[in-house]
Amino acid sequence: MQQPSMGRATKNSEWITDDTVADPDVLPHIPGFHILVRPISIKEKTKGGLLLPDSVRDDIAYLTTVGKVLVIGDDAYMDEDKFPNGPWCEAGNYVCYGKHTGQKFFYKGIKLLLLYDDQISMVVEDPKDLDPTYNLTN
Repeated sequence: MQQPSMGRATKNSEWITDDTVADPDVLPHIPGFHILVRPISIKEKTKGGLLLPDSVRDDIAYLTTVGKVLVIGDDAYMDEDKFPNGPWCEAGNYVCYGKHTGQKFFYKGIKLLLLYDDQISMVVEDPKDLDPTYNLTN
């Protein structure tokens, strides 16, 4: 099947913010098998200066299932039978996870996500390499 042309679709580097809001100085203690992830943020304006409506930003954010690992729980990746090759990720990595995965909450005004260690599906070098609009073109 031929891939349709994206035309003037937004490039990946244009929808991810530069994260001008820093990660919290003090992060909560994460017990057990959990991983604390900060989903990447979506820009408020296009390259041309148009403001994106909240509904569009929410739609893109919903399709974006990548975030930065902030903290890994004390017991995460300790089960050698389940993780024979060691941890799947570490703090500072960008990871992908399922759309309806984890507990979403605000911590000190920042959106965060609490996942189990086995809910990480992929580690990526740079989130700008991913295309959140791919499913919209098929």
